[in-house]
Amino acid sequence: QVQLVESGGGLVQPGGSLRLSCAASASIFGFGYMGWYRQAPGKERELVARFTSGGSTIYADSVRGRFTISGDNARRVVYLQMNSLEPEDTAVYYCNRKLGVHDYWGQGTQVTVSS
Repeated sequence: QVQLVESGGGLVQPGGSLRLSCAASASIFGFGYMGWYRQAPGKERELVARFTSGGSTIYADSVRGRFTISGDNARRVVYLQMNSLEPEDTAVYYCNRKLGVHDYWGQGTQVTVSS
């Protein structure tokens, strides 16, 4: 079992920034994937950014150049720095850890971008 706890969401104006954090109960790198997903009202959950097992990063086209994923394996924390936020970024953001056939999710943190 892997426990994931997200934090850092909130209300921000368009053009603003937020940094999300995900604290994990186990290693965040190595075998499997680690990353962030989001789900907006009435929409399916979608990938935002993640690390591959080799340590490279993958971003959704809609956030590339604005969001940055990073991680501190010693502290078992993954971050999502979000800049130039847009109303379309409003969603619940979830931390995810994939280990083989096992899929672990955090409880989610709400991000609302509105003036």
